[in-house]
Amino acid sequence: MKKIRKAVFPVAGLGTRFLPATKSIPKEMLTVLDRPLIQYAVEEALEAGIDQMIFVTGRGKGALEDHFDISFELEATMKARGKKTEVVERIRMAPGSPMYVRQQEPHGLGHAVWCARHIVGDEPFAVFLPDELMVGTPGFMKQMVEAYEQVGGNVIGALEVAPDQTDKYGVISPGEQVGNRTEVKALVEKPAPGTAPSNLMIPGRYILQPEVMDVLETQERGAGNEIQLTDAMAQLIGRQPFHGVTFDGRRFDCGDKAGFVQANVYMALNDPTIGASTRAFLDTL
Repeated sequence: MKKIRKAVFPVAGLGTRFLPATKSIPKEMLTVLDRPLIQYAVEEALEAGIDQMIFVTGRGKGALEDHFDISFELEATMKARGKKTEVVERIRMAPGSPMYVRQQEPHGLGHAVWCARHIVGDEPFAVFLPDELMVGTPGFMKQMVEAYEQVGGNVIGALEVAPDQTDKYGVISPGEQVGNRTEVKALVEKPAPGTAPSNLMIPGRYILQPEVMDVLETQERGAGNEIQLTDAMAQLIGRQPFHGVTFDGRRFDCGDKAGFVQANVYMALNDPTIGASTRAFLDTL
């Protein structure tokens, strides 16, 4: 069983739900407290033992590359002013040698992942959707890697939602369940109300075998006239081990304005430096 060393971050989206802010700022650079969303995702990957970061970018995403570069002037200035070492380390965000590849046309998530095929090679890899902020201890990807090391194959995230919410998501059709691990028999995209095979939706975390790239090579367009990653994953079920791992933690959909605000409030309330003042302010509303 090969170790999960590589992570793919599809970050070429336009972020139209956050216009006009995202006209000049990548949506992945929107901040929850003092860190951009993409940094939370990269830190989650690093915690899981992943050391090769692959960013699938598009036009206007230069701020992402700048963020993960070393800022010599900023570091030197902070050191000269006697700033704490840990503060300097937090801005040194270069995770090894990040790699960048362009998705030149917006053909969907499956196409974005496929764009990284030459860098992924013949290794299993993780996929992170950075606008989904996962808060847990340990991080979600570490929980998934631990499951992968037991069962191998493909491992996707799973999250319990209310039964009346299942028609909004891709849902797992479950087989045998062992602890937080569920065998995946099928994937159902946005089932009609009352027809979902379970209440386990699929959030934006995946561990996939490299064969998914071969499927994506000839994948026909699906929902939204886009090449869907879910459709490609479904073809691997039955051919390779396939499991879902139920997340022990909280998920915030930061691609949605309400979810983004909720994430900021939650993280502020749990921050040791501003938690008390944030709670006091909320009590006044």
